[in-house]
Amino acid sequence: MKNPNWRRLLLVLLAFTLLAAACGDDDDADSGGDDVATGDDADDDDGGDDAAAGLSTVCPSPLVVQTDWFPEAEHGALYHLLGDDYTVDVDGKVVSGSLVAGGVDQGIGFEVRTGGPAIGFAPVASHMYTDDSIHLGYGTTDGQILRFDTAPLLSVVAPLEKNPQIIMWDPDANPNVDTIADLGDEGVTVNIFGGGTFADVFVAQGIWSADQVDPSYDGSPARFVSEGDIAQQGFASAEPFTYENVFEEWGKPVEFQLLHDTGFEVYSQTIAIRPDTQDDLDACLQQVVPIIQQAVVDYAASPGHANDIIIDAVDQYADFWVYDQALADFSIATQVELGLVSNGPDGTVGNMDADRIQSIIDQLTAAEMDFADVTPADIFTNEYIDDSIGF
Repeated sequence: MKNPNWRRLLLVLLAFTLLAAACGDDDDADSGGDDVATGDDADDDDGGDDAAAGLSTVCPSPLVVQTDWFPEAEHGALYHLLGDDYTVDVDGKVVSGSLVAGGVDQGIGFEVRTGGPAIGFAPVASHMYTDDSIHLGYGTTDGQILRFDTAPLLSVVAPLEKNPQIIMWDPDANPNVDTIADLGDEGVTVNIFGGGTFADVFVAQGIWSADQVDPSYDGSPARFVSEGDIAQQGFASAEPFTYENVFEEWGKPVEFQLLHDTGFEVYSQTIAIRPDTQDDLDACLQQVVPIIQQAVVDYAASPGHANDIIIDAVDQYADFWVYDQALADFSIATQVELGLVSNGPDGTVGNMDADRIQSIIDQLTAAEMDFADVTPADIFTNEYIDDSIGF
């Protein structure tokens, strides 16, 4: 994913100040993958009986997915596919069970592995080249471009249409700021983690000046709260909630803009494979990718089952990371409201656009970042996408 995954490092430090998780009752809980019709071909959208009969002959069991962090609602589509027989390996930080889609056991096991500290904060791409038991892993467009020469990944489906990452600010302290570009015009200090790609792109584009970018952000809310007039990076599906509802010393709304809405339109947390495994996984991907597409739609409509698993797993891990019902509910509601999960412009969920990826290559090139020659076709494919599946 990112190099390193700054969002995750941010949330590591924020987690130490979060209130204790409260896993309240969820009236929306389901039994693991109730199918939501997406048109006349709903039975085909999730793989149906063909998938149930065929996955055990075409897919490895368990099918293993490596995520980039602890369980959270942004990973909801994956946890939605776990059956009620799921178990939590506390030491290995793995949730595993039957792969269930459309209420049907698909005949194979499914593992969702925790990233971040569980893999020594290694990038998912790099980790996939050290552990051959991983079949699918999280990728991000800019990370895939920058690591193409050392740890290439090929994205096969994008559960998130938009990257949740934001820049946020206090609207009272910055009344003339409505956008990320306005921060540049006003000369507002932007506190971010060092090493991210977007700041270099914005400076190269003239949106920000280099001297207003402060890469000393340590993940703590302390500076944002005490100074009040700076901007800070975060995620739309987390920080607006925690700053208003968890950090009592702040306790009010923030304004923000998605990085995506500036034109820096990376695909975040895609499901990717090592290119050298594509031939072996081809028959499996033909059936599993549409199942994941449908899971994105179904989770957004009925998040209870997946959120229950996410909260339960985090609770059993008993690590510094905490995740409660209120944050899970906020996250999925925000994902839907802001179109973080949504169809692409063609009405299909999970597919990717070559021009959009080429735009990121062009922006990284203009910012004079060092990476190998790469084309969009090198880092994504839509060949496994079912065009009929969407919201």
